Parts: sequence; structure tokens; C-alpha cells
Amino acid sequence: MELNKDCMYCMEDERRDNLMIEIAKLGVSTVFLFKEQTYKGRCNVVYKDHVKELFELSDQELSLFMNDVKKVAAAVDRAFQPNKINYGAYGDTLHHLHLHVVPKYEGEDNWGSTFVMNPGKVYLTDKEYSDMIKKITANLD
Repeated sequence: MELNKDCMYCMEDERRDNLMIEIAKLGVSTVFLFKEQTYKGRCNVVYKDHVKELFELSDQELSLFMNDVKKVAAAVDRAFQPNKINYGAYGDTLHHLHLHVVPKYEGEDNWGSTFVMNPGKVYLTDKEYSDMIKKITANLD
């Protein structure tokens, strides 16, 4: 696995752990639950290697990564029944391939618009995070 010492995903350090909680290792990625839960069930699917762009993956790697994203989105959908799931791939300043899986709910924050990266509004108790993670992992097929 290629590592980048400046990358919070590669280094698995407190920068990452302050933002999210690891849920599970998947085929070629790791899924995390965002601690900020304005969008109930929001997760991040992080590719196993330090790759900057989707096009850097082989066809097989891309297929495996997108299959991981699909599994997470389906699990979030079954666990929380959002009206829509948004996906975001940004990384302007953090060049490690990851995809945000952001459930959206009609009538709630940013419905009909782009989700806010870190609204800083909703944080949960440890038990609430644990319960949410159990719901997601129970639905990961």
C-alpha cells in the first residue's frame, strides 16, 4: 500500500479520528461514519491506497471501489430511509481518493441543494454513534 506521510487517511491519525469513526473494512476501502451528523447516516468511503483521482485506478480497481460505495449507500438507505443519497468526491486539499455518501431528507438541511461539507451542527453521544454504526453494519452485504 502506498502511503503519504501528510495524509490523514494514510497515517490513520487524530486528524481523521477527530472527524470520523471507522465502521468496517470493505473490498478495497474503509468506510467511516462522520461524527458531524447533520445528514443522518453520512459516511465516507476511503480507497485503500493513496490515489489522487478515480482515473488512476485500473478498470478492476475502479469497479471494486464503486462496489464498496454501492454497498455503503445501500446499507445507509436500508438503515435510515433517506429520500435521496448524494455523493461527493472533492479532495482539493486532501489528495486521497474518497467518496462522501450523504443521505438527504426532504424538508431537512440543504434539501434540493448541495450538502455542506462540515456544517458543525449535529454531534451525537458515544451510544448514539454506536447504535448508528450497528444499523449500518447490519445492512452491509
